[in-house]
Amino acid sequence: MLTTTISDFRKDIKSYLDKVTLNFETLIINRGKDSGVVIMSLEEYNSLQATQHELSSKANELRLDSAIEKLKSGSTFQKELLEV
Repeated sequence: MLTTTISDFRKDIKSYLDKVTLNFETLIINRGKDSGVVIMSLEEYNSLQATQHELSSKANELRLDSAIEKLKSGSTFQKELLEV
């Protein structure tokens, strides 16, 4: 995670945005006491939105937790995909 002030951000916008998009960094721009802005890549934002959606219902959350436990315990299996 990167942090900067609005003044420093203004001086080198391109460099900061390159770091965010190329290195999957999150940038926090401080704007005073308890105030700031977060900048992240579109890919990271979309990933967070998808995760939030998947965890938005209790049924999905339980299904994901179950799948994670199966992976950890090694009780998974493979299936062949049918070509259509």
